[in-house]
Amino acid sequence: MRELSRKSIKMLFAKTTASFTALRCIRSHVCRRNFWGWLNAVFNKVDYDRIKAVGPDRAASEWLLRCGASVRYKGFDKWQKDYNHLPTGPLEKFRIEGIDATESCIMFKGFDYLDDLEYVEEIKFQRCMYIQDECLERLGGIENLQKSLQWLEIISCGNVTDRGIITLHHLKNLRYLFLSDLPGIEEKEKTLQVLITALPTCEIKVDL
Repeated sequence: MRELSRKSIKMLFAKTTASFTALRCIRSHVCRRNFWGWLNAVFNKVDYDRIKAVGPDRAASEWLLRCGASVRYKGFDKWQKDYNHLPTGPLEKFRIEGIDATESCIMFKGFDYLDDLEYVEEIKFQRCMYIQDECLERLGGIENLQKSLQWLEIISCGNVTDRGIITLHHLKNLRYLFLSDLPGIEEKEKTLQVLITALPTCEIKVDL
């Protein structure tokens, strides 16, 4: 009986230790996730004084690269990816023409940086965990983008639904739209028909 009791105690101790270990892992994961969520929110906070000081293109470049995106400037072929190597010189020389937000942490609260960009022709959202319907609604409502944006790709953004995609009909100058791997789209045919009707000169490709 004494030996059985010892075995039972050992088993109980082992199970308790395993439970505490699992709990620590869960808490550690949650803490890390909360930390990165907080840090990403900080990266997306709009600094309006900075926009006034250096202009919308420079301020937006800093925001985008800070969040892990890339930019391409008008008249340049190279994509700028390194925040620490942002170009210096006359501010009017570097106007954002392309934005590649692949796997970046840009989110809705930072979209004010896009308002005064006048030369953006191309945007790509791919595997952007914070891109959701509100972001696309905001994008479609920006007057400068309604005039300049010609190329848009939205790929593997799980928080995007039909509601957000439909709002892209405001981007009247779009010439190419690619939608792929968007599990939130449930009424594919209806949504596409809205876009086809509203954007008759836009080439729309889907892989949903």
